[in-house]
Amino acid sequence: MSKIIGIIAGSLRKESFSKKIANGLLQMAPEGFEFRIIPIDELPIYNQDFDDHQNVPATYVTFRNNIQAVDGLIFVTPEYNRSIPSVLKNALDVGSRPYGESVWDRKPGAVFSNSPGNIGGFGANHHLRQCLTFLNIPVMQQPEVYLQKSNELFDEKGDLKEGDTKEFIAKAVNAYIEWFGKNA
Repeated sequence: MSKIIGIIAGSLRKESFSKKIANGLLQMAPEGFEFRIIPIDELPIYNQDFDDHQNVPATYVTFRNNIQAVDGLIFVTPEYNRSIPSVLKNALDVGSRPYGESVWDRKPGAVFSNSPGNIGGFGANHHLRQCLTFLNIPVMQQPEVYLQKSNELFDEKGDLKEGDTKEFIAKAVNAYIEWFGKNA
């Protein structure tokens, strides 16, 4: 039976670089693994009243079920103001509630950050790691994945261009799969 790795792109924009990278990862799933994008686009802002008063939006239920169904996670995030986008933080919050029922617990993760700038989303990468520590998601430490100049990584169809960056991403995926095997 294949292991399922969920991929979460931390951006809402239709042409987001994170979504394009996430789509590129789908083709990199090795034998015995299935990569699956888990959308976060339709999640209302987390409000504990939804859980407390049994008025949970259907999108929360679907999202939580999708996370429960995967064995591991790769987060692909842009950097907004030296941190993670609010939509990604919201998804983390939705999955962590109600208290004591987190769907994130002990699912091996990896963080791939990106930015059109030269530091490749360094701030977002580390802020996300801090959140994942609290959620008890063990995170691959090496290689660190900071993808700079993300606006230059794609061809006219939106696919990852062949070259050094695509090769690096493939090596990072392979390192994650190896690390996943030791931590699942």
